[in-house]
Amino acid sequence: MKIGVLQADTVSKEFQADHGNYPTMFENMLKSAGKQVLGSAIEVAHYNIMQSQFPKKLNECNAYIITGSKKSVYDDEPWIHKFREFLVELNDAKKIVIGICFGHQLIADALGGKTELAKVGWGVGVHQSTITNKKKFMNPPLDSFSVIVSHQDQVAELPSDAERLAASEFCPNAMFQIGQHILTFQGHPEFTKGYSRALLESRKAIIGDLIYERGCASLKIELHSEILAQWIIRFINNE
Repeated sequence: MKIGVLQADTVSKEFQADHGNYPTMFENMLKSAGKQVLGSAIEVAHYNIMQSQFPKKLNECNAYIITGSKKSVYDDEPWIHKFREFLVELNDAKKIVIGICFGHQLIADALGGKTELAKVGWGVGVHQSTITNKKKFMNPPLDSFSVIVSHQDQVAELPSDAERLAASEFCPNAMFQIGQHILTFQGHPEFTKGYSRALLESRKAIIGDLIYERGCASLKIELHSEILAQWIIRFINNE
């Protein structure tokens, strides 16, 4: 199995020594889950979308996974416009695509839904979402999951052919699926608590003391990130 990481952001230089860059985070997550689920190694390719490094052929990889980004999907930037067009191509070809945070939002917005600045404000730290529609690939099964989040945009409207899989009061569209080829999460299963804490510290002045303190306190909650990563591999493997 070969998975292409479509990189839409870069980790701040001061954090890279301790936490790595986004391609490394995803590679670690995918390879660990691949060994657990498939019992074999997964090959991971890297495409820097911000520098217009797109796959030359759609079938270069079995699946693609879109990272988070500090940018918004509605920002007027050439690489984001080009990314939207590429997503439409992937969808038309029924290529398997996994969206994480920005990826989740971009897929929704590019395929007929709507992403916007959330009225509820910043989501940070560990959040819990309830499964609203159980699927075969959700193994091990969960009724709800806790995962690190870091966002102020949300998917306000799903594409017409999308199926909501998880929700919370804070984030009604926390996870969705389109057909058998698209799966998305608002949360970050690739993030560690250490990186989440570093982000919280760096954004304290932006998010405010109350949200910062709640975010830090939430890091005591047990994560289900490894299970979500296994779900991703099972989805790609059509289980």
